[in-house]
Amino acid sequence: MKQNEILKNKVLAVTKENFNELALDIFEYQSENCEIYKKYINTLNINLEEIKSLNQIPFLPIDFFKKHTILSNPETSQTVTFKSSGTTGQVTSKHIVNDPDFYLQIATKQFEKTYQPLNQTIVLALLPSYLERGESSLVYMVQHFISQSGNDLSGFFIHDLKALVKTIKSAIQQYPNRKILLIGVTYALLDLAESDADLSFLKYNNQLMVMETGGMKGKRTEMIRDEVHAILKQSFYRTEIFSEYGMTELLSQAYSKGNGIFEISDTLKLLLREINDPFSILDKNNKTKTGGVNCIDLANVDSVSFIETKDLAVYVDESANYFKIIGRFDNSDQRGCNLMVQ
Repeated sequence: MKQNEILKNKVLAVTKENFNELALDIFEYQSENCEIYKKYINTLNINLEEIKSLNQIPFLPIDFFKKHTILSNPETSQTVTFKSSGTTGQVTSKHIVNDPDFYLQIATKQFEKTYQPLNQTIVLALLPSYLERGESSLVYMVQHFISQSGNDLSGFFIHDLKALVKTIKSAIQQYPNRKILLIGVTYALLDLAESDADLSFLKYNNQLMVMETGGMKGKRTEMIRDEVHAILKQSFYRTEIFSEYGMTELLSQAYSKGNGIFEISDTLKLLLREINDPFSILDKNNKTKTGGVNCIDLANVDSVSFIETKDLAVYVDESANYFKIIGRFDNSDQRGCNLMVQ
């Protein structure tokens, strides 16, 4: 069995106890096999033998995915290419994924661990900008979720909000014991919330899970996440709004069950770095200081697992298992998880 396949099997079985050890094994593998990452490390004059902890690992700036092919293994017949959304005129990132089935395994495992089995969930997706553009990792994942739900009512909606509302009603009537996931790009959920659709039938029903992701995509003025959630809570009669944290360059996701607080996953850990020093990692016990987000995504075995993003976050617990995204660096792309910092 090839080394990358051995590592992927370990990723599927990873625990909190052996996460760090596996991350170091993956770093050793990628520092040798990913040509771009190898060159980046050499440019920094880093001695690989001195790296003994996650805090010492160099994180590849996320913009490298715009300019280079980031691969630790040659492409295969199953290879797919995911591209980031961005806005008009922007250079978008591309993530070449050699093993899309592995991506879906990771995504399914994390969703079901956080919420409930997909075969007990009706999945409704309001992702117009992603569907229109194509090559989206989010659409690829949600399409799989829809398939796994095994329910005829599950599906994508683009602009027909009336049909979506009608489907939610039908799902409640036909499947009173099933959860209904409405996952939508933030601006589209706000469009629905502020439309003339009568959502009062949701007032005394607890089946609907509203999950926002993706920000405004240039369609609306950026808003603070708390403000967005307040509107959605009121319109959909929910006590909490869920969120998904993910991006083209990551194969793992993190989810929030409310208040914009995300929990790290089995395969995704965050280290926050000093804003003015990308090579200095913040103390995990510091819950007041904002830091840049460094992602360790073990699922990225075939590309790079150590990515320096443009997001800003704070830890919300001493173990660093929970975090809150509060914005992005100035002049960084308006994309993915972006909601304006207060």
